Amino acid sequence: MCNEWSALEESTVALNTVIMTLKSNLHLPCGGAWNFLKEEEEGAPQPRASRDTKSVTPQTPGGRQPSNISAGVRPPCGHTGGILNRAQTASSLSTGVSDFGMRLPFLPGLEDPSRMPKEGSPRRTLQNNPAPDFPHLLNADGQYLFCQYWKPSRPPKALVFVSHGAGEHCGRYDDLARILVELDLLAFAHDHVGHGRSDGERLVVSDFQVFIRDVLHHVDTMQRDYPGLPVFLLGHSMGGAIAILAAAERPSHFAGMALIAPLVLASPESATTFKVLAAKVLNLVLPNLSLGAIDFNVLSRNREEVENYNSDPLVYHGGLKVSFGTQLLNAVSRVERGIPKLTLPFLLLQGSDDRLCDSKGAYLLLDGAKSQDKTLKVYEGAYHMLHKELPEVTNSVFHEIHMWFSQRTAEAGARSPP
Repeated sequence: MCNEWSALEESTVALNTVIMTLKSNLHLPCGGAWNFLKEEEEGAPQPRASRDTKSVTPQTPGGRQPSNISAGVRPPCGHTGGILNRAQTASSLSTGVSDFGMRLPFLPGLEDPSRMPKEGSPRRTLQNNPAPDFPHLLNADGQYLFCQYWKPSRPPKALVFVSHGAGEHCGRYDDLARILVELDLLAFAHDHVGHGRSDGERLVVSDFQVFIRDVLHHVDTMQRDYPGLPVFLLGHSMGGAIAILAAAERPSHFAGMALIAPLVLASPESATTFKVLAAKVLNLVLPNLSLGAIDFNVLSRNREEVENYNSDPLVYHGGLKVSFGTQLLNAVSRVERGIPKLTLPFLLLQGSDDRLCDSKGAYLLLDGAKSQDKTLKVYEGAYHMLHKELPEVTNSVFHEIHMWFSQRTAEAGARSPP
């Protein structure tokens, strides 16, 4: 018995050693949460190392103050969703779009903002209330997704779905949505499953396809209410990968998309065969193992924006689980396979010093897509969150998006039947 116990003890120590070794090797030099997720595939096309890009004088479109922006103006499926803890009531918060950004107070009852409260009702929400007051979409799995809408004062010319990145929420895209509203576009978004105010365990998804399915469901719902309007996509980081895969799944459905540092390739300094293999092995035995939290300093050179991200209670601040990392790995592979299916116009904005999504992925996307109308602009020295970067970069990003959507919506409107 003593020998058996000693053998068990030695096996346990050995297993712990293996786990620590794998975690150590999977830990990213830059602190990124998902940039190791790229398998080195033999024979994969190699993107060009550089490309000349146009230069744009940084400026911000003037008067970006739409007269009628509303958040949660209508629940698309006849449902409404909540964001408050039991200790609060819906009347204690206004529903203005500014309340969905950085200025939200810490939600009481959430001692660990990286976790949802324990399930105490038929569905899992932050409010834990069977009668929520905020708009949401019910997905195919019965999960409630918090939705947000930015409506122009005049009839919209087009619809734009805004797809946020991993760990964040759609409220962080208020500035971009205001640009779209200024152009008489209706912007809409939801917090992906496991993000922000939506249902689900934080940064856990059964399959990456769930994100794409939910986006297409939301798009279909909006198109029933606004028939005949062209639909565009706007995505950042993981949200960019979601937009790419949604467009690849429906090649002729969307009028165009704008991508800000999309997840196409992972960081080369950590995308090694060993790390990918280790992640796959760990996913089989320890899917909930944490690989460590992201280093917020690699997100942006703008320290104020980094602090805003770090202090936002709706942003996930915990460690990336092996299971979610594996889903991102699968997404990267799917994006590479889906690129040749893209025929829609797209705008691609990328930072040269992005340490989360490899900038070479932008060239791979530009070269591999069959789209005839495609534009790439690279910002030298910029990090990952270009829309939250140094003022000269962010102003240029806003200008690029304003001009691109202005031109493409006019073209899409001219092609649409009366």
